[in-house]
Amino acid sequence: MTTDAPINLKVRPITAADNPLIAQVIRDVSAEFGLTADKGYTVSDPHLDRLFELYSEANSAYWIVEHDGVVVGGGGVAPLACSAPDICELQKMYFLPQVRGLGLARDLALRAMEFARQQGFQRCYLETTGSLTRAIKLYESLGFELIDSAMGCTGHVDCEVRMLKVL
Repeated sequence: MTTDAPINLKVRPITAADNPLIAQVIRDVSAEFGLTADKGYTVSDPHLDRLFELYSEANSAYWIVEHDGVVVGGGGVAPLACSAPDICELQKMYFLPQVRGLGLARDLALRAMEFARQQGFQRCYLETTGSLTRAIKLYESLGFELIDSAMGCTGHVDCEVRMLKVL
């Protein structure tokens, strides 16, 4: 008889101590998919090493995913810069390979959108790239729809997939 060992996962709000850990996850996943800083992907974000401080701002939140006490992913939501006040942005959803396919991205996106609704946001925007096909399928399953042009001023110049969802 074979039994699967329980997976020890924890989702919690980011802390200052998580800054270098989640930044490394984002760098590792970005490198895995060829998402380089010179193309304007998240690894070029000047706040990458200060996510706790960034998501401590009003109407923003970021959650860390731990597997057996090790940071293996995260995701968040914040107001969309240079945009209408009712639009938030789903941001920095990154997960290491060992926890992909477990539904964490879906759960985290739903958590982020519920938080956004509670903050009064009516629409949620996101940007990604066409090579992240699993992410795009996830976002479509959550009700995000493709839109033709970028919104706000995210600085992600090579994120050619832009999506919007009414909350």
